[in-house]
Amino acid sequence: MLEETLLPVDESIVNSTIVLPNQVIGKSILVHSRVNGFPDLDEVRIGIIGVSELRNSFFNISKYKISEFRKEFYKLYPGNWNYKISDLGDIPSGDSVEDTYFILKEVCQFLRKINIIPVLIGGSHDLTYPIYKSFENSNLWINITSVDNMFDFTKNEKLISGRSYMSSIIMEKPSNLNSYTNLGYQTYLVSQEELDLMERLFFESVRLGAILDDNKIAEPYLRDSDIVTFDLKSLSQISSENSVNNYPNGFDSRTICSLSRYAGISDRLNVIGFFELPNSIIFHKLLAQIIWYFIEGFNCRFNEYPVLKGENFKKFIVPLSDRELIFHKSNKSERWWVEIEVENYLDNKTKTNSLLSCTHKDYINACNDILPERWLNATKRV
Repeated sequence: MLEETLLPVDESIVNSTIVLPNQVIGKSILVHSRVNGFPDLDEVRIGIIGVSELRNSFFNISKYKISEFRKEFYKLYPGNWNYKISDLGDIPSGDSVEDTYFILKEVCQFLRKINIIPVLIGGSHDLTYPIYKSFENSNLWINITSVDNMFDFTKNEKLISGRSYMSSIIMEKPSNLNSYTNLGYQTYLVSQEELDLMERLFFESVRLGAILDDNKIAEPYLRDSDIVTFDLKSLSQISSENSVNNYPNGFDSRTICSLSRYAGISDRLNVIGFFELPNSIIFHKLLAQIIWYFIEGFNCRFNEYPVLKGENFKKFIVPLSDRELIFHKSNKSERWWVEIEVENYLDNKTKTNSLLSCTHKDYINACNDILPERWLNATKRV
């Protein structure tokens, strides 16, 4: 299916690796090329795919040169990685945007079935919509996390665009969206109506400044995510050299790489996308490193999802003034979870205790009779 759908990597990019040292990624990655054909995916766990669909972009984003990213990525040296990665080529743009959405949805479904994580690079942020649709028959509640300086709930003349795709996901019926989290929003770029909607739906958000002060606070949100998307116009101008839709404030290069690594570590994550990409020499190099950190994180996974409470976890019972909270700490990763009562998806009369990712600070706050904000939002959603 993939061999017939995806376009091969440009042969000039493949040939450019000839002069590189034998240890670089370009000499070990399995590449879908015209000469070598489609690679064997038996041991592949990560599949890189280029996307060029921009017709529903809300912003004046130029078509990203995926070939420039590949040149920079292939030059990097891999970490001590235990899994094979493949560059599967590019998703062709359909006759209509809806055709591209359908192709992307089918590709994501197929790769997940064979236990490969799609890493989508290029295109506009509305591609989150077909990614979400690829989960529609999974009978699972889906958590989406977006690293973005905006919420993308804006209504405009289009049904779906780079600034309105979340509205389309929320209005989808039937819906299997459990939660949406925004990491890195900037208040002066968000309308009050969007803030009110986030509050009404008990969705979560973390301001840019808070993450820049301590990027570790983003980890629990990414740990609980099935889909993570990066809107890279959220980078500061100095980090991306972006001359179009540039913002003086935004994520710096170190923080965005840390968030990508946290996403890779998440045992739950199934699809990741990097959209709204600026075209600049420094950004091609930065994006290569962002993807490198995601793969590094993937290779550091702790295999703790689903969480199996037992000998590898310590249990902490915290009595508060009006309730009791139960926390669990992993001996292996030293990460924290808090129990939450949820309804069974197939039987609403049955309730079970699920685990919500949290931080050590949430545990300390509970010991001081302060309910964790994540716990409060999650209990209101169920």
